[in-house]
Amino acid sequence: MNLERAACPRWLSTCTVAVSVALLGGCMTTRVEGSKDAATGIAEGQSIVIIESSYHSGNQTEDGFVDCVTKEVQKGRGGLSVYPDEVFQDDLFPWFEPRTMPQGPNALPALMERPGVAERIRESGVRYIVWINGNTERTNGGGSLSCAVGPGGGGCYGLAWWENDSSYEAAVWDIEDGKSAGAVSAAVHGTSMIPAVVVPVPLIARTQNAACKGLAKELRSFIVTEEST
Repeated sequence: MNLERAACPRWLSTCTVAVSVALLGGCMTTRVEGSKDAATGIAEGQSIVIIESSYHSGNQTEDGFVDCVTKEVQKGRGGLSVYPDEVFQDDLFPWFEPRTMPQGPNALPALMERPGVAERIRESGVRYIVWINGNTERTNGGGSLSCAVGPGGGGCYGLAWWENDSSYEAAVWDIEDGKSAGAVSAAVHGTSMIPAVVVPVPLIARTQNAACKGLAKELRSFIVTEEST
């Protein structure tokens, strides 16, 4: 019995290989840690608010990262209730406006002594204020990639690579107890590259996304688990 095999265009085979390889990410290493200073826990009807560090600190956290963590801690069964940070800032006007907000948890005791501040926060149902600080930086890179078009066609050749470090910390302040509960952190180092033999194949290490998921998972466990360490 003769079997006939349908011939595929050469470009289709090339594209299929390129897409398959592109689905792979770059190389990443992740470290997630937590340090709890006091027992935590959260009751039904209570929520957390997640705030990015102020630009006064000299290293403002990216809005997109805070949004990512907010979505991740709410996901799935047992997800935390997150009070919108914009509403929280309006409720506490003018104390949490970008130009006047506290620089971090250490500045909260003085703020709480102001008339009406603690009462407004308790009325909102917020149990924990979570301060996120950090950023993603490109730390290294090299290689070379060149593309050209000629009479017989075109293509790219070479190898370009770069490294990113994503490092973030979430400091947790307990409104009910009036003190710091501790902090969690996530640090991800990743190497991305674009090798090319005719077709460029990007292998991207999405360090910020990995740091977001790692930090959010640790933060949720940190708050829900009542025991201190």
